[in-house]
Amino acid sequence: MKRKIYLKMKSLVEARELWLNRFAGRNLLGEEEISVLEGLGRITSHPVFAGISSPPFHAAAMDGVAVHAERTYGAQERTPKKLKLNRDAFWINTGQPIPEGANSVIMVEKLLELADGFIEIHTAAYPWENVRKVGEDVVATELLFPRNHRIRPYDLGALLAADVDRILVWKRPRVTIIPTGNELLGPVGERTESVGVQGRIPESNSVILSAMVTESGGIPRIEGIVRDVYEDLHEAVRTAVESDAHMVIVNAGSSAGSEDYTYHVLEALGEVLVHGVAMMPGKPTILAEVSGKPVIGNPGYSVSATLSFDQFAAPLLYALQGIPEKTRKRVRVHLSRAVPSKLGVEEFLRVNLGRVNDRIVATPLPRGAGSITTLTRAEGIVRLSEFSEGLPRDAEAEAELLVEDAVLDRTLVVIGSHDMSIDVLGDLMKRDPRGFRLSSANVGSLGGLLALRNGCAHAAGSHLLEEDTGEYNRSYVKKYLPGMKVSLFHLVRREQGLILRKGNPKGIRGLEDLAREDVTFMNRQAGSGTRILLDFRLKQQGIDPTAIHGYDREEYTHMAVAVDVKSGVSDVGLGIFAAARALDLDFIPVVQEQYDLVIPSPFLEDERVRMLLDTAATEPFRERMMSLGGYDPGMSGEFWTEIGP
Repeated sequence: MKRKIYLKMKSLVEARELWLNRFAGRNLLGEEEISVLEGLGRITSHPVFAGISSPPFHAAAMDGVAVHAERTYGAQERTPKKLKLNRDAFWINTGQPIPEGANSVIMVEKLLELADGFIEIHTAAYPWENVRKVGEDVVATELLFPRNHRIRPYDLGALLAADVDRILVWKRPRVTIIPTGNELLGPVGERTESVGVQGRIPESNSVILSAMVTESGGIPRIEGIVRDVYEDLHEAVRTAVESDAHMVIVNAGSSAGSEDYTYHVLEALGEVLVHGVAMMPGKPTILAEVSGKPVIGNPGYSVSATLSFDQFAAPLLYALQGIPEKTRKRVRVHLSRAVPSKLGVEEFLRVNLGRVNDRIVATPLPRGAGSITTLTRAEGIVRLSEFSEGLPRDAEAEAELLVEDAVLDRTLVVIGSHDMSIDVLGDLMKRDPRGFRLSSANVGSLGGLLALRNGCAHAAGSHLLEEDTGEYNRSYVKKYLPGMKVSLFHLVRREQGLILRKGNPKGIRGLEDLAREDVTFMNRQAGSGTRILLDFRLKQQGIDPTAIHGYDREEYTHMAVAVDVKSGVSDVGLGIFAAARALDLDFIPVVQEQYDLVIPSPFLEDERVRMLLDTAATEPFRERMMSLGGYDPGMSGEFWTEIGP
């Protein structure tokens, strides 16, 4: 079977319009009658009218006595009036019917009960004072809710108060999800093979999509995993479409690989409306109609799958139920670093957000379509136009919020060199009941100092070695932050060294072996403290960087370097001992270095920064760092110098 290449990829706007116009106006769901007690969150398919008035009688709005207002006229402080109980005045409680002949209620606090069966009042009542009239809230036959109204908790009370016990609602859309792929493994208890063997991975997308269906008001049904066999997928889709499902989602197999059969199956069973959308992630999305039902071929990468659902499945589910698509709040943000983009493709850039001074700073997360953690960590999404080639650093853009706006004011922004201590601090800070959180971005030590200079961060993690003095950070702060008053705090001392495959099969003994022809190296990005340390040591030993195979390949974190070594992409990389230990790799120490927090002094009064430093000085933090290996947190959180005017 021939590969299906994207020859007529549509823009996101075109694809959405075509998709929604095809199905949104159809009554695919049908309606059902349910008890009001089951109505929370359901969508009315017909207008709902009140069965009775509420209240159904004139009722007391206060505790006191019911009276005929005209009989109280003339009562004043100096000339009080006496009323005979059970003749002129009647005790009454809130909510009770007003007795015949009464038209007002005097509050109990405004009367004096006398011993002879009378009460004394000092203020006249006026007609209908403290009385809820018949139908004050709702009048019988009055419209309570229109068609396509989502029932909320307090709506249930209004329905019951108006004596409505059953309502007509749209049926909830049923969505069948078909996971596909030879590499997928089912739930733990059902597996006969192990993760990692012959490329096998846990199947997770269907659970994500199922939860998103539920959030969109639908009822999900996950089918068993279908292998990459055309006939099997054809049968699974045909069966799903012929069932009671209102929508079918086939997850994976939508791209142009040799075993991607989704397009061919949907083309055989129905009409393919779109194959390929100019969005990233999510380009391989397929939109089709089979037997009058919407069918989506979702990309296999997790981020692509969720964004495709967000753009096509969710809005159609809302439209079928007659309710508007959910929208996210949008805010103006400033990018902490430049972001290149590809013309002709609309990109959904996941970002961390935090408020620094009077600006919201957005720090881009990794852009891979398979990095599901970029969604779990993201606080916002910046959409880069298909007509843009990217945005420069500090450019203003619009971001869709994935968190509450108030969260940004409790977020501490730390940008700079990667270290596990920052992750530990972020975890410990979340234990504080004030709701502080730490948003970090790994751009290297120099990148962190530049972020401080540009007002994009509260603090930077830095371990920049001064070659002449062997001192860390001070000279770089003076050079890159001129005119700023900056405070430096100790965080950790840590072991940097060579990370090697288990058993060191290449027999690497030190930096001198990096220039061997049979050794491949993974470097850190330019501007990182680790890169500066490497260049310094290579210079000391007279090693030409151009002789190192892989010197120009870069990663942004120590863990990424360790993963490259673990997976065999590289033989060796320079990083911290804790990263090697985490992946059970070998390690040759090179140096114990100083990793500091660089903080503009005016921020020391900020409660988020104070929380950061206080947490760094605690025993729980020091114990956690010691347990990782290769760390000395003996002076963590201690101030050691201030630089600037």
